Amino acid sequence: MNPQDRIDAVAALTGLAFSKVHATGNDFVMISAPAGERDVTAAQVAALCDRHLGLGGDGLIRAIRSESLAEGRAALAADPGAEWFMDYRNGDGSIAEMCGNGVRAFAHFLLLEGLAEMPADGLRIGTRAGVKVVRRSGDGYSVDMGPWEFIHPERAEADAMDSLVTTAGLSVPRPSLSVSMGNPHTVVALPDVAELAAADLHTLPAVEPLPPNGINVEYVVPSEPLVVDRVAAIDMRVHERGVGETLSCGTGICAAVVAVRHWAGPAGCDAAAWAVAVPGGVCGVRFVQAPDGAEHVVLSGPAVRVATGVLGV
Repeated sequence: MNPQDRIDAVAALTGLAFSKVHATGNDFVMISAPAGERDVTAAQVAALCDRHLGLGGDGLIRAIRSESLAEGRAALAADPGAEWFMDYRNGDGSIAEMCGNGVRAFAHFLLLEGLAEMPADGLRIGTRAGVKVVRRSGDGYSVDMGPWEFIHPERAEADAMDSLVTTAGLSVPRPSLSVSMGNPHTVVALPDVAELAAADLHTLPAVEPLPPNGINVEYVVPSEPLVVDRVAAIDMRVHERGVGETLSCGTGICAAVVAVRHWAGPAGCDAAAWAVAVPGGVCGVRFVQAPDGAEHVVLSGPAVRVATGVLGV
């Protein structure tokens, strides 16, 4: 899309009320359309998320009542408490299944706008990766991200690696481990923060084999020692599909912790909590057993609204 087309796409939305919310630097344009009365095309999303010709953002989230969207009605069928659906689009306008930072930011937006209240047992939110439960926590919000799984379980269990990633700025391709958090990730371990800084994540990494819908790529450096006082720490950067490098990625943080724990073996399993440092701040991760016996990942971190406004006014 050329610059004039992007300017025109934003102008076509004149009068649209919006908020800007970020969660550890992962920033989103937020709009409210309870009955689905305001649709936004992929081109308009890309224009709004343009950091020079639009508002700027890693993605756009539309707040819509679950009953007003087919995917939302499916969420309601699974959990009647999921009144609101997080209709999330990447910065290029493509639809994404889930965003861990986005769901915290979305809950914060709903509460600030008076569209929802925080129940004692958590706020249930419909997403394309199932219903997520958000609760208040000491540093903002925590969200049960649901169960994790290896994308290639047979290879992950055999050699702890399943893909090969070629990255601009790094001299040789690196092996990686792929994890699904409702959306796909592959995690690359690096030896030190110097290599982490050298990776050019504005350039799309080449992943082999590449899933049909693309994949997010996380680069991690575990602390040495990994675990201190039962808290494990890692540094991370991420290239998000459809966006490029972002300051944070909630599902990517979860996937990175799953991968590092798998590689670390007993030492990783000894950690009661994880602290993941990304360029936008620090998020916490812990594992819990669900009533059905599945292991879930809980992500915690802040969410901040930085601006509200009306387009073209």
